[in-house]
Amino acid sequence: MTTTTLLGPVSDFVAGAATKVAIGQRTLVVVRLGEDFYVLDDRCSHEDFPLSEGEVNVERREIECERHGAQFDLVTGLPVSFPATQKVATYRVTVVNGQVEVELP
Repeated sequence: MTTTTLLGPVSDFVAGAATKVAIGQRTLVVVRLGEDFYVLDDRCSHEDFPLSEGEVNVERREIECERHGAQFDLVTGLPVSFPATQKVATYRVTVVNGQVEVELP
């Protein structure tokens, strides 16, 4: 069962940048690319470092962990470079009436 949770208005998220969002005990990273939004757990699977501190590659739709340079696909959460070998959880995002919402387990 999933729960839809409000992340905030579209205007809160800068295009091409990562934004850290805390929801209860969970910390997420939200990335806006144009009108598309991606939400992942805000932790690199390699060394438990915040992905929200890394850079976003807009063209490749990837986010890089600042600590060791591991890169993750924003769509699938799969690592696309070492040293990470494990996926980061991704979540379904919708925009309703100008508000960004995420479905969480």
